[in-house]
Amino acid sequence: MQKIVYYVASSLDGFIAGPDGDISRFVLQGKGVDKYQADLLNYRTVIMGRKTYEFGYKFGLPPGQPAYPHMEHFIFSDTLHIDALAESVHIEKMNLDRVREIRETAPSDVYLCGGGQFAGWLLDNGLIDQLKLKLNPIVLGDGTRIFGSSKTAVNWKLTEKESFEDGLQILTYELRQ
Repeated sequence: MQKIVYYVASSLDGFIAGPDGDISRFVLQGKGVDKYQADLLNYRTVIMGRKTYEFGYKFGLPPGQPAYPHMEHFIFSDTLHIDALAESVHIEKMNLDRVREIRETAPSDVYLCGGGQFAGWLLDNGLIDQLKLKLNPIVLGDGTRIFGSSKTAVNWKLTEKESFEDGLQILTYELRQ
């Protein structure tokens, strides 16, 4: 079975975006970002929540189109409705069995793209297998928490660490069993 990998940028104080979704203080270019973009080419399936998908609109993503052209998209939302969806974009109801089915049938590990609340829901239900944290050398103080409002406690084991000149680190954690 494939893993669900939460590959996400975070501030030192655990925010994936500042107030109003602001990401301007994150490291947005350099060797660490290049590595992240290259790593994304290994995924064929992406899951995300509605807010993360709609966040792409701010950067020119047309509604119904894939954010990552080489991936099959599954957007989990009970409220999102788009009339014209690209063939590779699917809107799914918030359903744990559907998440498990996607993980079981995916041709590669599944990229969990952003979304503190959605990631928190998956964490609460034991559906995140690996955390790849792009740890940025910033403190935001407020914003979107990495796992939303989740209160679930889990232990992770650091399995890989890469550091870059701009202070960005990519830390890979496996869930401790």
